[in-house]
Amino acid sequence: SHTAVWTGSVMIVWGGQDGDNTGVYLNAGGRYDPATDTWTSTSRMNAPLGRRAHTAIWTGSRMVIWGGFGAEAAAFDSGGQYDPLTDSWIPTSTMGAPLARSGHTAVWTGSRMIVWGGIDSLSKQLQTGGRYDPVSDTWTPTATNKAPSPRRYHTAVWTGSRMIVWGGLTSVGLLKTGSRYDPVSDKWSETSASNAPTARREHTAVWTGSVMIVWGGTDATANPTTGGRYDPVADKWQPTSTMNAPLRRSRHTAVWSGSRMIIWGGDTPAGVNTGGRYDPVADSWSLTTTTNAPSARTRHTAIWSGSRMIVWGGQDIFTVNSGGRYDPISDSWTPTSTMNQPEPRKVHTAVWTGSLMIVWGGEFTAKLSSGGRYASGAACP
Repeated sequence: SHTAVWTGSVMIVWGGQDGDNTGVYLNAGGRYDPATDTWTSTSRMNAPLGRRAHTAIWTGSRMVIWGGFGAEAAAFDSGGQYDPLTDSWIPTSTMGAPLARSGHTAVWTGSRMIVWGGIDSLSKQLQTGGRYDPVSDTWTPTATNKAPSPRRYHTAVWTGSRMIVWGGLTSVGLLKTGSRYDPVSDKWSETSASNAPTARREHTAVWTGSVMIVWGGTDATANPTTGGRYDPVADKWQPTSTMNAPLRRSRHTAVWSGSRMIIWGGDTPAGVNTGGRYDPVADSWSLTTTTNAPSARTRHTAIWSGSRMIVWGGQDIFTVNSGGRYDPISDSWTPTSTMNQPEPRKVHTAVWTGSLMIVWGGEFTAKLSSGGRYASGAACP
């Protein structure tokens, strides 16, 4: 349950929960350069508290993370702006911020981050949100009039002028409803339910430039192989083909390549390392190769680099810190480097030097011969 964003040159992975769900929430991450196949750690100085189920967006110069769930069963109303050029963090303001939450969605409009929905620390589902300006470090609430019903496990996409929220889970069950939000007028308008996909949660949604494509997730019959294309201008749905579609799944990832939606991984309910490429113009699927693909997993991240889909992390039986680069043109995989990447572990040792904690060794899927120096409130030498 970590996040990943693409900056235009590197992928930034941050946060999540460590190996084997031991309850340790991470405030660390790494920058991955696919051109050189190398990792560089992100600074922990002034970084937000460790968390999972948060959101992350890329502004064009900074990664903004917000919300999420951390230690002592607490949701957060805090976050941080990370500058990869200076490897530095500044906190996001909590003044006027939305209620603390996790499992929400976030989109970037070009000038504002819009967060919406999710659950609070008591697992109450929310129908509130906020617009965050990273330049002035200020928050403005989103309207609640005609807002979608409270929900989590929904999706949200940005069309260039509207945020479209759809699906998810509410206190009375799964949803096939949604709304379009205009941040300029601060108004909501409902999406049509006619021909919409079956009610579901933990599905994926991508924006193609003209339609939103929803696929997969969990509905009343478990994991559907169905989806839909939504045109917000006409307010109409069309189904996605099921011919040659990937195995049904939830908690998978989806990216838009510019011409195809690529879905990969997820629960079937077991983790898988399969996927598919969907062409919305032809309404057709082609499967992704499993040759050299990363190991089966769910709760991983995936980003589109402009030419490759980069998958990293996640969990099957164990939490993994491996990944792969997928080329949809040649339908081929190349593994990501394991040098200097973030690494989960257990049963390791730790000592305090007076200024640094030194962690070393331990076990993950195998015994480890690596370690790290951690400074609380000061930079590591």
